[in-house]
Amino acid sequence: MSLYTEEQSMVRDLANQFAAEQLAPNAAEWDRNQTYPAAALRQMGELGLLGVTVPHEWQGAGLDNLSLALAIEEIAAGCASCAVVMSVQNSVVCQPILTFGNDIQKQQHLTELASGRAIGAFCLTEAHAGSDAASIRTQAREEGDHWVLNGAKQFISSGATAQIALVFAVTDPELGKKGISAFLVPTDNPGYQAGPKEQKMGQRASDTTAVRFEECRIPRQSMLGERGQGLSIALGNLAGGRIGIGALSIGIARAAFEAARDYARERTQFGKPIAEHQSITFGLADMLTRINGARLMVHHAARLRMAGESAISEASQAKLVASETAEWVCSKAIQIHGGYGYLNDFSVERHYRDARVTQIYEGTSEVQRLLIARNLD
Repeated sequence: MSLYTEEQSMVRDLANQFAAEQLAPNAAEWDRNQTYPAAALRQMGELGLLGVTVPHEWQGAGLDNLSLALAIEEIAAGCASCAVVMSVQNSVVCQPILTFGNDIQKQQHLTELASGRAIGAFCLTEAHAGSDAASIRTQAREEGDHWVLNGAKQFISSGATAQIALVFAVTDPELGKKGISAFLVPTDNPGYQAGPKEQKMGQRASDTTAVRFEECRIPRQSMLGERGQGLSIALGNLAGGRIGIGALSIGIARAAFEAARDYARERTQFGKPIAEHQSITFGLADMLTRINGARLMVHHAARLRMAGESAISEASQAKLVASETAEWVCSKAIQIHGGYGYLNDFSVERHYRDARVTQIYEGTSEVQRLLIARNLD
């Protein structure tokens, strides 16, 4: 009996084939040269991978949250940089527009994003307000039929390459967290200024930048949802984003495990493959067990979202376990490779670097524990 529907299996297999043929052979070079994989991302859009849960009406694949988790895992096993763009695009850009956007916004922006003709950025984090989203300082003031944005965002994925940004800004300072609103801002607006690409430890083929808004004028109809609804839009979709990062973490871990397993079968010491030494084979067994356990948690959270549940705690649990599993597995994979694992000639070195940030973005491990602790009942 299959654990997945025919559609879920099809998108998983599609993503697996694409990752094996188009991503994995190029991932090391993209990482080394910090090359943004624009052509690969366009192909992913054409395959429906950048709008997995968006209905066909808006040029998406019309599938479910579990399909998205399955596909992200496969893409991450090929290239974590492509997977993080995919996760952001699906979970925290397309989904808010699908949920809160009006028909004009969906036609104008969602169709471009879901088809991959445009890349989206999620502009929430600020230098002083990382995990504390309610403390953002970017301001939006009314001026006739326009909003004018001023402020700065930090650590924005695709900040320099996106065509549309979902931006959160304070419209009513006196209302505190209820005074934050969301806006859709084209990045060709002269008031949108992306900084230079950050020099990152891992996931180097995806750009991460600071973004400044200087007298950024946008039409009044650019607001997403209602005035003051911004924080609920942001936080309401972070559960989906955390499921995505959980799936991404599993993909990285799986790639590292498979590299270590194959190496252990080929490398001989003391007259036999090291995979036949109990210390190595037990390590591989532990790696596989942890990966499968984390995957079950991610899929459970995805299924809860499909059932209409918020799954805030379950998404945090899944992201926490999957991200920490990924670093542990990648570290073990390097150890199995010995000295070779420390060289960038072998993929496990890149997988380790790619895995480390999964415990930071979309909410740190500390924040996940805080959210889980708040929902112990």
